[in-house]
Order: sequence, then structure tokens, then C-alpha cells
Amino acid sequence: MIAAFRLSGSLDAEDIRFDVLWQRGCLGLQQDGEEVIAYFQHRVDLPIAGRWDDLPEIDYLEAYRHSLSPVRLERLVIAPTHRRVVVRAGQRPLWLDPGRAFGTGHHETTRMALRALESLDLVGSRVLDIGSGSGILTIAADLLGASCAHGVDTDPVAVSVAEENAVMNASRATFEVGSLPLIGCTPPFDVVVGNLYAELHCNLMPHYPGVLAPGGKLLLTGILGEYSSLVVDILPQELELLNVRVDSQWVLLEIGERLG
Repeated sequence: MIAAFRLSGSLDAEDIRFDVLWQRGCLGLQQDGEEVIAYFQHRVDLPIAGRWDDLPEIDYLEAYRHSLSPVRLERLVIAPTHRRVVVRAGQRPLWLDPGRAFGTGHHETTRMALRALESLDLVGSRVLDIGSGSGILTIAADLLGASCAHGVDTDPVAVSVAEENAVMNASRATFEVGSLPLIGCTPPFDVVVGNLYAELHCNLMPHYPGVLAPGGKLLLTGILGEYSSLVVDILPQELELLNVRVDSQWVLLEIGERLG
């Protein structure tokens, strides 16, 4: 069964409640008349007024699957397999269906991370994706030319989904169950990307310098703007904030070695 949480509202409006839903593990949002339906794998505690329904999983997957449109970026087009997609010269499709792990390219944090990866020259680079979920960022790094694209996630189901998505995209991306410090893949990495909560980035901050190659970059997102200072304020001495990307209520922090 899939748990569906109904609340009054519109997806066309910027609503802080939607950010809370994503933080609590929301799988997808759908407009239904004057209500928004938030889908979850199971019921969770929410500080939001609304009501819960339990739906057969197949009904949710079909409805959500057919509601998704391709996400068009500069060099990649993230597309569900049921859609016919036309790409421009220089673009590549990344096929990804909604399922059991977070990451379809529709959430602001995922889009920012994808755009940040596109902005870098990844040819020949080693990329690490922490909290890889569906594997979208790891696979994107591989399609963008990385020589090694490796994802880690603490959820074995997510890792299984990511591996299936890699096969569907003929990607060389690899995945393992775990977090930092790494177990099955040897650092350093030229790029480390993580779409996690601010608190998790804070917990992992002592480990980030140890996996980053000289001159490498951290791309940290999943962070609500009001909590970005929690991450920036505990940067180790050898790292500094280089750039901040903003999309709605969310930010991506681009971090690199401190010069001088």
C-alpha cells in the first residue's frame, strides 16, 4: 500500500509546506482539484493539517508516472521511459521512472545538482555521489564524461533501484550500501555531490576533506536556505564557500579548497 496525504493548496504556488513534505520522505506531489496529494511509502508524522488515505501501490505508480514530464537541462534531458523525447544536438537522455527511491529531476535540489554537474568539465574526473537515491546524479556524472561515477546510500533498496537505473541507461556508474567513510571505493574524488539535509551534511563534514582530491569541489544541496549557515559555519579551515545556487527555498553550496 502507498500512503497518500491530502492537503488543501495548489502546486502552482510557492508553499513552505511542500518543502516539509519533501523533507519527510515524500515520493511525489499531484494536484487533485483544490487539493494536493503527497505520496509516501508509509504514513509519517507531519506538522501539517490534512488527511491520510491508503492507496494500492499500482494506482499511485501509474498516476504519478503519467503525470511526469521530461526535465530539460543544457546537456541532459531527464525523461520517464513512457514519454517520447526529442533531444537537441549535444544533449543526452537520462531515462528514469518514478519508483522506490528519491530522485526524478523534478525537485529543486536535484535540478540544482544536475545543473552544477553540467557546469563542470567532468571528462576524466572521479565523482562521488553521497545519498545517491535513484542514482540520477551518479548516472548523470557518468553520461557527462566522468571516468568514475560512484554512489553510496544507506538504503539497500535505493542502491538496488540505482543499479537498475544504471543498466537501463547503459551507464558505468557503480553503487554501494554505506556512507562516509567509504568501504568499497578508494578516494580521492574530483567532485563530491550530496543531496542531503543540512544536518546530515554537518555530520559528514569531518569526512568531506578526506575524500576530496586537491583542487576538487563539493556540491552540497538538499539544504533549506534558512539552514545553510549551519553548514557554512562549520567548514574546516582548508575549505571555503565558492558559490551559492538558489532555487525557491533551497540552496546548493559549491565548496572548494581555500587558496592562500
